[in-house]
Amino acid sequence: MKRYIKVILFFIAGILSFSGSLSAQDTGPVYYFEMSGEIGPSTWRLTQKAFGGASAQKAQAMIIRMNTYGGLVDYADSIRTLVLNAPIKTIVYIDKNAASAGALIAIACDKIYMSRGASIGAASVVDPKGSLLPEKYQSYMRGLMRTTAEAKGRNPKIAEAFVDPNIDIKDTVSKGKVLTLTTSEAINAGYCVAQVSGVKDILESENLAKAKVYQHQVSILDRMIDFLIMPVISGILILLIIGGIYFEMQAPGSGIALVVAIVAALLFFAPLYLEGLAQHWEIGLFILGVVLVLLEIFVIPGFGITGLMGLLCIIVGLALSMVMNNFFDLTVTGSEQISGAFILVITSMVMAIVLSVILGRSIFKSRAFKRLVLQDEQQSDQGYVAGRTANELAGKEGVARTDMRPSGKIEVEGKRYDAIALDGYLAKGTPVYVEKNENYNVFVREKK
Repeated sequence: MKRYIKVILFFIAGILSFSGSLSAQDTGPVYYFEMSGEIGPSTWRLTQKAFGGASAQKAQAMIIRMNTYGGLVDYADSIRTLVLNAPIKTIVYIDKNAASAGALIAIACDKIYMSRGASIGAASVVDPKGSLLPEKYQSYMRGLMRTTAEAKGRNPKIAEAFVDPNIDIKDTVSKGKVLTLTTSEAINAGYCVAQVSGVKDILESENLAKAKVYQHQVSILDRMIDFLIMPVISGILILLIIGGIYFEMQAPGSGIALVVAIVAALLFFAPLYLEGLAQHWEIGLFILGVVLVLLEIFVIPGFGITGLMGLLCIIVGLALSMVMNNFFDLTVTGSEQISGAFILVITSMVMAIVLSVILGRSIFKSRAFKRLVLQDEQQSDQGYVAGRTANELAGKEGVARTDMRPSGKIEVEGKRYDAIALDGYLAKGTPVYVEKNENYNVFVREKK
Protein backbone atom coordinates (compact mmCIF):
# COMPACT_ATOMS: atom_id res chain seq x y z
CA MET A 1 0.00 0.00 0.00
CA LYS A 2 2.79 2.39 0.91
CA ARG A 3 4.45 1.59 -2.37
CA TYR A 4 1.36 2.66 -4.33
CA ILE A 5 1.09 5.88 -2.33
CA LYS A 6 4.72 6.75 -3.13
CA VAL A 7 4.11 6.12 -6.83
CA ILE A 8 1.01 8.36 -6.83
CA LEU A 9 2.80 11.14 -4.96
CA PHE A 10 5.75 10.94 -7.35
CA PHE A 11 3.38 11.11 -10.33
CA ILE A 12 1.60 14.17 -8.91
CA ALA A 13 4.91 15.88 -8.20
CA GLY A 14 6.00 15.22 -11.78
CA ILE A 15 2.82 16.74 -13.17
CA LEU A 16 3.19 19.84 -10.97
CA SER A 17 6.83 20.23 -11.95
CA PHE A 18 6.01 19.86 -15.64
CA SER A 19 3.15 22.35 -15.47
CA GLY A 20 5.35 24.77 -13.54
CA SER A 21 8.00 24.44 -16.24
CA LEU A 22 5.40 25.18 -18.91
CA SER A 23 4.14 28.22 -17.05
CA ALA A 24 7.71 29.52 -16.75
CA GLN A 25 8.44 28.98 -20.44
CA ASP A 26 5.12 29.43 -22.22
CA THR A 27 4.71 33.06 -21.22
CA GLY A 28 4.68 34.59 -24.68
CA PRO A 29 7.24 37.07 -26.05
CA VAL A 30 8.67 40.13 -24.35
CA TYR A 31 8.80 43.55 -26.04
CA TYR A 32 11.71 45.87 -25.30
CA PHE A 33 12.43 49.50 -26.13
CA GLU A 34 14.70 52.27 -24.91
CA MET A 35 13.49 55.59 -23.52
CA SER A 36 16.31 58.11 -23.38
CA GLY A 37 16.87 61.83 -23.79
CA GLU A 38 14.28 64.50 -23.05
CA ILE A 39 10.68 63.41 -22.50
CA GLY A 40 8.67 65.17 -25.21
CA PRO A 41 6.53 64.61 -28.30
CA SER A 42 9.00 62.19 -29.91
CA THR A 43 9.12 60.08 -26.72
CA TRP A 44 5.32 60.04 -26.60
CA ARG A 45 5.13 58.87 -30.20
CA LEU A 46 7.85 56.25 -29.63
CA THR A 47 6.01 54.85 -26.61
CA GLN A 48 2.72 54.63 -28.50
CA LYS A 49 4.40 52.78 -31.37
CA ALA A 50 6.21 50.46 -28.95
CA PHE A 51 3.01 49.44 -27.20
CA GLY A 52 1.40 49.00 -30.60
CA GLY A 53 4.26 46.69 -31.57
CA ALA A 54 3.87 44.77 -28.31
CA SER A 55 0.19 44.28 -29.04
CA ALA A 56 0.93 43.09 -32.58
CA GLN A 57 3.44 40.53 -31.26
CA LYS A 58 1.02 39.50 -28.48
CA ALA A 59 3.70 40.22 -25.91
CA GLN A 60 3.08 39.32 -22.29
CA ALA A 61 5.49 41.88 -20.88
CA MET A 62 7.08 45.20 -21.79
CA ILE A 63 10.56 46.18 -20.65
CA ILE A 64 11.49 49.87 -20.84
CA ARG A 65 15.15 50.73 -20.55
CA MET A 66 15.18 54.28 -19.17
CA ASN A 67 17.87 56.92 -18.95
CA THR A 68 16.45 60.44 -18.81
CA TYR A 69 16.75 63.64 -16.81
CA GLY A 70 13.08 64.45 -17.47
CA GLY A 71 11.21 66.68 -19.86
CA LEU A 72 7.73 68.03 -20.47
CA VAL A 73 5.12 67.17 -17.85
CA ASP A 74 2.18 66.96 -20.27
CA TYR A 75 3.85 64.29 -22.39
CA ALA A 76 5.08 62.45 -19.30
CA ASP A 77 1.50 62.39 -18.03
CA SER A 78 0.26 60.96 -21.35
CA ILE A 79 2.93 58.23 -21.23
CA ARG A 80 2.10 57.54 -17.57
CA THR A 81 -1.57 57.04 -18.43
CA LEU A 82 -0.67 54.71 -21.31
CA VAL A 83 1.56 52.61 -19.03
CA LEU A 84 -1.02 52.49 -16.22
CA ASN A 85 -3.72 51.24 -18.61
CA ALA A 86 -1.48 48.75 -20.42
CA PRO A 87 -3.00 45.22 -20.54
CA ILE A 88 0.44 43.64 -20.16
CA LYS A 89 3.05 43.60 -17.41
CA THR A 90 5.26 46.70 -17.54
CA ILE A 91 8.82 46.62 -16.25
CA VAL A 92 11.21 49.56 -16.23
CA TYR A 93 14.97 49.15 -16.07
CA ILE A 94 16.53 52.40 -14.86
CA ASP A 95 19.96 52.51 -16.41
CA LYS A 96 21.53 55.51 -14.65
CA ASN A 97 18.75 58.15 -14.43
CA ALA A 98 15.00 58.45 -13.98
CA ALA A 99 14.67 62.08 -12.94
CA SER A 100 11.65 64.38 -12.93
CA ALA A 101 9.23 63.27 -15.67
CA GLY A 102 11.17 60.01 -15.95
CA ALA A 103 10.42 59.23 -12.30
CA LEU A 104 6.70 59.71 -12.93
CA ILE A 105 6.78 57.23 -15.82
CA ALA A 106 8.92 54.76 -13.85
CA ILE A 107 6.57 54.51 -10.86
CA ALA A 108 3.66 53.90 -13.27
CA CYS A 109 5.26 50.57 -14.23
CA ASP A 110 4.45 47.33 -12.43
CA LYS A 111 8.05 46.68 -11.45
CA ILE A 112 11.23 48.75 -11.23
CA TYR A 113 14.76 47.41 -11.61
CA MET A 114 17.85 49.61 -11.36
CA SER A 115 21.48 49.34 -12.35
CA ARG A 116 24.37 49.98 -10.00
CA GLY A 117 24.81 53.73 -9.49
CA ALA A 118 21.34 54.60 -10.82
CA SER A 119 18.93 57.08 -9.24
CA ILE A 120 15.25 58.01 -9.29
CA GLY A 121 13.51 61.18 -8.10
CA ALA A 122 14.06 64.97 -8.18
CA ALA A 123 10.71 65.60 -9.85
CA SER A 124 10.07 69.25 -9.00
CA VAL A 125 8.67 71.20 -11.95
CA VAL A 126 11.17 73.73 -13.30
CA ASP A 127 11.44 76.10 -16.26
CA PRO A 128 14.07 75.73 -19.03
CA LYS A 129 16.54 77.67 -16.86
CA GLY A 130 16.13 75.26 -13.95
CA SER A 131 14.17 77.63 -11.70
CA LEU A 132 11.22 76.25 -9.73
CA LEU A 133 7.81 77.08 -11.15
CA PRO A 134 4.97 78.40 -8.93
CA GLU A 135 3.18 76.23 -6.38
CA LYS A 136 0.26 75.33 -8.66
CA TYR A 137 2.63 73.38 -10.92
CA GLN A 138 4.25 71.63 -7.96
CA SER A 139 0.83 70.76 -6.57
CA TYR A 140 -0.23 69.25 -9.88
CA MET A 141 2.95 67.17 -10.06
CA ARG A 142 2.57 66.00 -6.44
CA GLY A 143 -0.93 64.83 -7.24
CA LEU A 144 0.27 62.88 -10.28
CA MET A 145 3.05 61.27 -8.27
CA ARG A 146 0.78 60.37 -5.36
CA THR A 147 -2.02 58.82 -7.40
CA THR A 148 0.43 56.90 -9.59
CA ALA A 149 2.23 55.43 -6.60
CA GLU A 150 -1.08 54.45 -4.99
CA ALA A 151 -2.20 52.75 -8.22
CA LYS A 152 0.89 50.50 -8.10
CA GLY A 153 0.86 49.86 -4.35
CA ARG A 154 3.88 52.02 -3.59
CA ASN A 155 4.34 54.48 -0.72
CA PRO A 156 2.69 57.72 -1.94
CA LYS A 157 4.61 59.84 0.59
CA ILE A 158 7.90 58.89 -1.07
CA ALA A 159 6.46 59.79 -4.46
CA GLU A 160 5.39 63.21 -3.12
CA ALA A 161 8.83 63.72 -1.60
CA PHE A 162 10.27 63.46 -5.13
CA VAL A 163 8.53 66.82 -5.71
CA ASP A 164 8.03 68.49 -2.33
CA PRO A 165 11.05 69.43 -0.17
CA ASN A 166 8.76 70.01 2.84
CA ILE A 167 8.00 66.30 3.33
CA ASP A 168 9.92 64.57 6.13
CA ILE A 169 10.13 60.76 6.04
CA LYS A 170 12.08 59.06 8.80
CA ASP A 171 15.23 57.26 7.63
CA THR A 172 14.50 58.35 4.02
CA VAL A 173 14.55 62.13 3.58
CA SER A 174 14.71 65.13 5.87
CA LYS A 175 12.67 68.29 5.47
CA GLY A 176 14.14 70.87 3.12
CA LYS A 177 15.44 68.47 0.46
CA VAL A 178 13.82 67.05 -2.66
CA LEU A 179 14.12 63.27 -2.53
CA THR A 180 16.35 61.33 -4.90
CA LEU A 181 16.83 57.61 -4.23
CA THR A 182 19.90 55.58 -5.10
CA THR A 183 19.51 51.96 -6.12
CA SER A 184 20.00 50.57 -2.62
CA GLU A 185 17.75 53.24 -1.10
CA ALA A 186 15.02 52.52 -3.65
CA ILE A 187 15.23 48.80 -2.77
CA ASN A 188 14.92 49.56 0.96
CA ALA A 189 11.98 51.90 0.29
CA GLY A 190 10.14 49.19 -1.66
CA TYR A 191 10.32 51.06 -4.95
CA CYS A 192 12.93 48.88 -6.65
CA VAL A 193 12.78 45.08 -6.91
CA ALA A 194 16.52 44.52 -7.25
CA GLN A 195 19.80 45.76 -8.61
CA VAL A 196 20.62 44.24 -12.01
CA SER A 197 23.38 44.55 -14.55
CA GLY A 198 21.18 44.32 -17.63
CA VAL A 199 17.98 43.13 -19.25
CA LYS A 200 19.14 39.50 -19.08
CA ASP A 201 19.06 39.62 -15.27
CA ILE A 202 15.51 41.02 -15.38
CA LEU A 203 14.33 38.21 -17.66
CA GLU A 204 15.77 35.63 -15.28
CA SER A 205 14.26 37.33 -12.24
CA GLU A 206 10.82 37.40 -13.89
CA ASN A 207 11.03 33.76 -15.13
CA LEU A 208 11.20 35.04 -18.71
CA ALA A 209 14.68 33.77 -19.56
CA LYS A 210 13.40 31.55 -22.38
CA ALA A 211 10.88 34.05 -23.73
CA LYS A 212 11.48 35.55 -27.16
CA VAL A 213 12.49 39.21 -26.95
CA TYR A 214 11.41 41.69 -29.63
CA GLN A 215 13.34 44.98 -29.64
CA HIS A 216 11.56 48.02 -30.99
CA GLN A 217 13.32 49.49 -34.02
CA VAL A 218 13.31 53.24 -34.62
CA SER A 219 12.73 53.91 -38.32
CA ILE A 220 14.43 56.51 -40.49
CA LEU A 221 11.09 58.34 -40.70
CA ASP A 222 10.94 58.54 -36.90
CA ARG A 223 14.45 60.00 -36.79
CA MET A 224 13.54 62.55 -39.46
CA ILE A 225 10.44 63.58 -37.51
CA ASP A 226 12.48 63.94 -34.32
CA PHE A 227 14.91 66.18 -36.22
CA LEU A 228 12.25 68.37 -37.82
CA ILE A 229 10.39 69.09 -34.57
CA MET A 230 13.51 70.39 -32.84
CA PRO A 231 12.85 74.04 -31.84
CA VAL A 232 15.87 75.29 -33.80
CA ILE A 233 14.73 73.53 -36.99
CA SER A 234 11.15 74.72 -36.47
CA GLY A 235 12.44 78.29 -36.21
CA ILE A 236 14.41 77.95 -39.44
CA LEU A 237 11.35 76.54 -41.24
CA ILE A 238 9.20 79.45 -40.03
CA LEU A 239 11.87 81.85 -41.29
CA LEU A 240 11.77 80.17 -44.72
CA ILE A 241 7.95 80.27 -44.80
CA ILE A 242 7.73 84.00 -44.09
CA GLY A 243 10.81 84.85 -46.17
CA GLY A 244 9.50 82.85 -49.12
CA ILE A 245 6.15 84.64 -49.04
CA TYR A 246 7.91 88.02 -48.85
CA PHE A 247 10.24 87.30 -51.79
CA GLU A 248 7.35 86.00 -53.89
CA MET A 249 5.52 89.27 -53.34
CA GLN A 250 8.66 91.22 -54.30
CA ALA A 251 9.21 89.20 -57.49
CA PRO A 252 5.79 87.84 -58.46
CA GLY A 253 5.73 85.21 -61.16
CA SER A 254 9.13 83.58 -60.57
CA GLY A 255 7.57 80.93 -58.33
CA ILE A 256 10.84 79.88 -56.69
CA ALA A 257 10.25 81.71 -53.40
CA LEU A 258 6.68 80.40 -53.28
CA VAL A 259 7.90 76.82 -53.72
CA VAL A 260 10.40 77.33 -50.86
CA ALA A 261 7.61 78.66 -48.61
CA ILE A 262 5.28 75.75 -49.45
CA VAL A 263 7.98 73.11 -48.89
CA ALA A 264 8.99 74.74 -45.60
CA ALA A 265 5.34 74.81 -44.48
CA LEU A 266 4.96 71.11 -45.31
CA LEU A 267 8.14 70.24 -43.41
CA PHE A 268 6.92 72.32 -40.46
CA PHE A 269 3.36 71.01 -40.18
CA ALA A 270 3.72 67.39 -41.38
CA PRO A 271 5.85 66.05 -38.48
CA LEU A 272 3.81 68.01 -35.95
CA TYR A 273 0.63 66.54 -37.44
CA LEU A 274 2.07 63.02 -37.22
CA GLU A 275 3.09 63.69 -33.61
CA GLY A 276 -0.52 64.60 -32.82
CA LEU A 277 0.31 68.24 -32.09
CA ALA A 278 -0.82 70.13 -35.19
CA GLN A 279 -4.56 69.73 -35.72
CA HIS A 280 -6.60 70.51 -38.83
CA TRP A 281 -7.95 73.74 -37.38
CA GLU A 282 -4.45 75.04 -36.57
CA ILE A 283 -3.26 74.38 -40.12
CA GLY A 284 -6.46 75.97 -41.44
CA LEU A 285 -5.90 79.01 -39.22
CA PHE A 286 -2.41 79.44 -40.67
CA ILE A 287 -3.71 79.19 -44.26
CA LEU A 288 -6.48 81.70 -43.46
CA GLY A 289 -3.86 84.09 -42.12
CA VAL A 290 -1.79 83.86 -45.32
CA VAL A 291 -4.91 84.51 -47.44
CA LEU A 292 -5.86 87.57 -45.35
CA VAL A 293 -2.36 89.02 -45.65
CA LEU A 294 -2.39 88.56 -49.43
CA LEU A 295 -5.82 90.18 -49.65
CA GLU A 296 -4.56 93.14 -47.63
CA ILE A 297 -1.57 93.58 -49.92
CA PHE A 298 -3.14 93.12 -53.33
CA VAL A 299 -6.90 93.65 -53.00
CA ILE A 300 -8.12 95.55 -49.94
CA PRO A 301 -6.75 99.10 -49.49
CA GLY A 302 -7.15 100.95 -46.22
CA PHE A 303 -5.97 100.98 -42.62
CA GLY A 304 -4.68 97.39 -42.52
CA ILE A 305 -7.07 95.57 -40.17
CA THR A 306 -7.27 92.64 -42.59
CA GLY A 307 -3.50 92.30 -42.66
CA LEU A 308 -3.25 92.53 -38.87
CA MET A 309 -5.86 89.78 -38.48
CA GLY A 310 -3.94 87.71 -41.01
CA LEU A 311 -0.67 88.10 -39.09
CA LEU A 312 -2.44 87.16 -35.85
CA CYS A 313 -3.89 84.01 -37.46
CA ILE A 314 -0.45 83.04 -38.82
CA ILE A 315 1.24 83.51 -35.43
CA VAL A 316 -1.45 81.67 -33.46
CA GLY A 317 -1.67 78.84 -36.00
CA LEU A 318 2.10 78.27 -35.99
CA ALA A 319 2.53 78.59 -32.21
CA LEU A 320 -0.41 76.42 -31.11
CA SER A 321 0.59 73.68 -33.54
CA MET A 322 3.79 73.28 -31.51
CA VAL A 323 2.10 72.61 -28.14
CA MET A 324 -0.45 70.10 -26.87
CA ASN A 325 -3.94 71.62 -26.65
CA ASN A 326 -7.60 70.95 -27.23
CA PHE A 327 -8.58 73.93 -29.37
CA PHE A 328 -7.73 76.80 -26.99
CA ASP A 329 -7.82 74.61 -23.88
CA LEU A 330 -4.20 74.64 -22.68
CA THR A 331 -4.80 73.00 -19.29
CA VAL A 332 -2.14 70.31 -19.69
CA THR A 333 0.42 72.66 -21.23
CA GLY A 334 2.61 74.81 -19.04
CA SER A 335 2.73 78.56 -19.55
CA GLU A 336 6.47 78.36 -20.27
CA GLN A 337 5.79 76.06 -23.25
CA ILE A 338 3.08 78.34 -24.62
CA SER A 339 5.15 81.50 -24.23
CA GLY A 340 8.20 79.71 -25.65
CA ALA A 341 6.25 78.70 -28.76
CA PHE A 342 4.96 82.24 -29.36
CA ILE A 343 8.41 83.76 -28.78
CA LEU A 344 9.94 81.29 -31.25
CA VAL A 345 7.34 82.10 -33.92
CA ILE A 346 7.49 85.89 -33.50
CA THR A 347 11.30 85.94 -33.37
CA SER A 348 11.55 83.83 -36.52
CA MET A 349 9.07 86.06 -38.35
CA VAL A 350 10.92 89.25 -37.39
CA MET A 351 14.24 87.72 -38.45
CA ALA A 352 12.71 86.64 -41.76
CA ILE A 353 11.44 90.15 -42.51
CA VAL A 354 14.71 91.81 -41.47
CA LEU A 355 16.84 89.42 -43.51
CA SER A 356 14.50 89.75 -46.48
CA VAL A 357 14.79 93.54 -46.46
CA ILE A 358 18.57 93.43 -46.03
CA LEU A 359 19.27 90.73 -48.58
CA GLY A 360 16.38 91.33 -50.95
CA ARG A 361 17.97 93.96 -53.17
CA SER A 362 21.23 92.06 -53.70
CA ILE A 363 19.43 88.78 -54.37
CA PHE A 364 17.16 90.28 -57.01
CA LYS A 365 20.14 91.77 -58.82
CA SER A 366 22.32 88.67 -58.63
CA ARG A 367 23.17 86.71 -61.78
CA ALA A 368 21.90 83.47 -60.26
CA PHE A 369 18.47 84.99 -59.63
CA LYS A 370 18.26 86.53 -63.10
CA ARG A 371 18.91 83.14 -64.66
CA LEU A 372 15.88 81.75 -62.87
CA VAL A 373 13.39 84.41 -63.96
CA LEU A 374 12.17 85.53 -67.35
CA GLN A 375 14.48 88.20 -68.77
CA ASP A 376 13.05 88.55 -72.28
CA GLU A 377 12.25 92.11 -73.34
CA GLN A 378 9.38 93.25 -75.53
CA GLN A 379 11.17 95.23 -78.25
CA SER A 380 9.41 97.74 -80.50
CA ASP A 381 10.91 96.18 -83.62
CA GLN A 382 9.11 92.98 -82.69
CA GLY A 383 5.73 94.69 -82.68
CA TYR A 384 5.52 95.67 -78.99
CA VAL A 385 4.65 99.28 -78.17
CA ALA A 386 5.03 100.70 -74.66
CA GLY A 387 2.60 103.26 -73.39
CA ARG A 388 3.76 106.84 -72.96
CA THR A 389 3.13 106.72 -69.22
CA ALA A 390 5.71 103.98 -68.71
CA ASN A 391 8.33 105.93 -70.61
CA GLU A 392 7.62 109.25 -68.94
CA LEU A 393 7.53 108.22 -65.24
CA ALA A 394 10.99 106.63 -64.86
CA GLY A 395 13.22 108.82 -62.68
CA LYS A 396 10.46 111.15 -61.54
CA GLU A 397 9.64 111.90 -57.90
CA GLY A 398 6.33 111.68 -56.10
CA VAL A 399 4.67 110.73 -52.85
CA ALA A 400 2.88 107.61 -51.54
CA ARG A 401 -0.84 108.34 -51.25
CA THR A 402 -1.65 105.05 -49.46
CA ASP A 403 0.31 102.68 -47.29
CA MET A 404 2.34 100.46 -49.63
CA ARG A 405 2.56 96.78 -48.54
CA PRO A 406 4.35 96.70 -50.99
CA SER A 407 1.65 97.68 -53.53
CA GLY A 408 -0.33 100.87 -53.24
CA LYS A 409 -0.92 104.23 -54.92
CA ILE A 410 1.51 107.06 -55.59
CA GLU A 411 1.07 110.59 -56.90
CA VAL A 412 3.48 112.00 -59.48
CA GLU A 413 2.98 115.50 -60.93
CA GLY A 414 -0.60 115.63 -59.70
CA LYS A 415 -1.61 112.23 -61.13
CA ARG A 416 -2.14 108.95 -59.24
CA TYR A 417 -0.72 105.60 -60.31
CA ASP A 418 -0.72 102.04 -58.99
CA ALA A 419 2.81 101.16 -57.89
CA ILE A 420 4.91 98.60 -56.07
CA ALA A 421 7.49 99.59 -53.43
CA LEU A 422 10.81 97.80 -53.93
CA ASP A 423 11.79 98.58 -50.31
CA GLY A 424 8.84 96.63 -48.91
CA TYR A 425 6.46 98.58 -46.67
CA LEU A 426 6.21 102.36 -47.11
CA ALA A 427 3.90 104.51 -45.01
CA LYS A 428 1.42 106.94 -46.54
CA GLY A 429 3.07 110.30 -47.27
CA THR A 430 6.56 108.87 -47.83
CA PRO A 431 8.51 110.69 -50.61
CA VAL A 432 9.34 108.27 -53.43
CA TYR A 433 11.02 108.19 -56.82
CA VAL A 434 10.18 105.94 -59.77
CA GLU A 435 13.07 103.56 -60.35
CA LYS A 436 11.70 101.68 -63.35
CA ASN A 437 8.65 100.62 -65.35
CA GLU A 438 8.17 97.07 -66.51
CA ASN A 439 5.14 95.79 -68.37
CA TYR A 440 3.13 98.81 -67.23
CA ASN A 441 4.08 98.15 -63.60
CA VAL A 442 5.53 101.15 -61.76
CA PHE A 443 8.29 100.32 -59.25
CA VAL A 444 9.32 102.95 -56.71
CA ARG A 445 11.77 103.39 -53.85
CA GLU A 446 11.79 105.70 -50.86
CA LYS A 447 13.49 109.01 -51.55
CA LYS A 448 16.28 109.39 -49.00
